[in-house]
Amino acid sequence: MKRRRNESKPKDLTQRLLSGELEHEQVDSQERFTSRSRQAREGKIRRTALLREAEEQTFADIEALPVGEVVQVHSVFIEVECEGTVRLCVVRKTLARLRDSGIVVGDRVRFRETGVKDETGRPQAVIEQVLPRRTILTRADSFKAMDQQPIVANADQMLIVVALAEPKPKWGLVDRMVVAALAGGLRPIICLNKTDLGDDQARVQALVILDHYRNLDYRTIATCAVSGEHVPALRGWLLGATTVLAGHSGVGKSTLIAAIQPGLDIRVGQISRYTGKGRHTTTSARRYNLDGGGRVIDTPGVKLFGLWGVSADNLDSFFPDLADDDAPEWRRQSRLRILESLGPMRAR
Repeated sequence: MKRRRNESKPKDLTQRLLSGELEHEQVDSQERFTSRSRQAREGKIRRTALLREAEEQTFADIEALPVGEVVQVHSVFIEVECEGTVRLCVVRKTLARLRDSGIVVGDRVRFRETGVKDETGRPQAVIEQVLPRRTILTRADSFKAMDQQPIVANADQMLIVVALAEPKPKWGLVDRMVVAALAGGLRPIICLNKTDLGDDQARVQALVILDHYRNLDYRTIATCAVSGEHVPALRGWLLGATTVLAGHSGVGKSTLIAAIQPGLDIRVGQISRYTGKGRHTTTSARRYNLDGGGRVIDTPGVKLFGLWGVSADNLDSFFPDLADDDAPEWRRQSRLRILESLGPMRAR
């Protein structure tokens, strides 16, 4: 179809470019875009400045905030005790993102009151800071795990409980816990519980092993939480200190705490009649105060205890008795199993 003569032929891109029309359009568009971008940048700068000012105001008084101690950690809330009052706390999100590991029982924290109480009347607060840890008990969640799992902070000693029977003693697990205690700066105490169970041969063998640990300058004791045998002596060791209780599931840690401090509301489980092994009754670490001073922290029973912060290079420092030719074979085998479980990737 032919174009009419009075109709002007549209300019092609070349003509428009030569005439400068495109430059004017580009400049107008660029000016409009630049104006919007400048306004967006200025708005972002103002918002950032306000946020920083708010953060400075929030954290300027952090040194003046009260300090409490973590009593128990739940999935969402953390119980913090300060001057006899327990507060239900949450962790500030910025603090949670900056930390490599979670908050654990025994951590000393600074918190900010919210002025709000829960349905039971407990005051609520926000944890703003976690103070440096003096000691730390840490394990890996399995022998080959690459992630650490802190259990308790700022404890003085670790009471490692093993049963004479129901369940049978696992001395390799005891060795792992001794190494973990020493690596974290805690004093290990080895307690043989349930001495009213088992036969004479098992009792003699267990007492020989306790003597070996005692010769390594570790405190050892044989107790029966049910009859009260040597419970007063053990209680004397716990007064004035913060003690972590650890051991295989079913060895009687909770029963032992109840015997040391009567009246505590602690769940006590039974041994499975099918497997002869312990059932988990403590589901999370929990701190209990002792009359006369001192605190004990009950931890969940474990079946595995992977070591963290221990390498093949420094493992022998935890087994000084193996330098002697008359060292018991069970200790040599225990060290060998730990060494094999560390592997090249766990040497850290």
